[in-house]
Amino acid sequence: MISVEQALENTRAGFAPIGCETISIDQALGRVLVENVASRVTQPPKDVSSMDGYAVRAEDVANVPVTLTRIGESQAGDGFDGEVGSGQTVRTFTGAPIPAGADAIVIQEVTDVDGDQILIKESSSAGRFVRPAGLDFSYGDVLINEGIVLSARDIGLLAAMNVPWVKVRRRPRVGVIATGDEVVMPGDPLGPDQIVSSNTLALSGYITALGGEPVNLGIARDTVESLREMLAATKGMDLIITIGGASVGDYDLVQQVMGEKGLKLDFYKVAMRPGKPMIFGHLGGIPVLGLPGNPVSAGVTCVVFLTVAMDIMLGVGGGGGQKETAVLGRDLGENDQRQDYLRAELSRTEDGALSALPFEVQDSSMMARFARADCLVVRPPHAVPVKAGERVEIIRLSMGRVGF
Repeated sequence: MISVEQALENTRAGFAPIGCETISIDQALGRVLVENVASRVTQPPKDVSSMDGYAVRAEDVANVPVTLTRIGESQAGDGFDGEVGSGQTVRTFTGAPIPAGADAIVIQEVTDVDGDQILIKESSSAGRFVRPAGLDFSYGDVLINEGIVLSARDIGLLAAMNVPWVKVRRRPRVGVIATGDEVVMPGDPLGPDQIVSSNTLALSGYITALGGEPVNLGIARDTVESLREMLAATKGMDLIITIGGASVGDYDLVQQVMGEKGLKLDFYKVAMRPGKPMIFGHLGGIPVLGLPGNPVSAGVTCVVFLTVAMDIMLGVGGGGGQKETAVLGRDLGENDQRQDYLRAELSRTEDGALSALPFEVQDSSMMARFARADCLVVRPPHAVPVKAGERVEIIRLSMGRVGF
């Protein structure tokens, strides 16, 4: 049994960034960019008005009131072709080009209109209410850098930059194999000694949230032949994940069958709670994570280990879940030799501090509590007792790559 730190170090060493693909920006939300992107346009492309009003020469409205003659109109997408001379003005709308000769906008609220005669009641200095060309960005500016996870705001910026395609890290293909005669898929007939396979769908959700493409390979029954058949379908995967069958019971066949096929085992059993019976290795060059069968154990090992694996394959650092601290909501006793990950709810104290309250019962089969949890309270091996109000390390359970 190895420590969590050593297991994480070995896991990081067992993965590498995967390949890339070019996709349309309307498909790029949550994807990892692999090259810098420069703008193909200048925005705005020319001087434009920031208000509805009249384009003028600032010198003509230095002394007010003054009456100017309207000689035309400038709309967004349909500018005025002429030039504003002395004593002249052009009706100009928000986003419309500033006509040649004009250098300021007088807003419509400080004017009176009598046909083409426009009474200006308030002066305007040069540049007033004018958005100069390139105010936002210019052609060739690098505005989005490689390695970021593209958010909705980034997609909008790419569109404004006139960039229709981007090069991104492709989604890692993760083959998922559940094991055991006792599990059936939701909605299937349920025998008297069977349970619903919640892990398969939950794991697919974790993979998708972390930027991957889950491939559900089905449920392998507790026979060597069934597991061999499932493993035959893993060709082309970037990662294989098995659920259950990773222990040493008579029907825990994952190590046996994979061993026959050349599994290079890196570690088995991690000093953590929940999640101890976990496997990591390589089968035919493909990384393999063998997760425990208990739903919460599988979920916690995903938070701790799958996050790291996906980060590295996607080229976003490999640090795994973001750690922070919170005020402990209740007393905790000393810990043994295993690192604990306690499911907890987050709230705020009266003074605004983040507070984590671990559930009283931490059984690894309790999926309802895991779904309610906001974070994991991390307790190192041999941790001393801590009192409510002391600070502890937490990992938030808000797994995902998509931002706004």
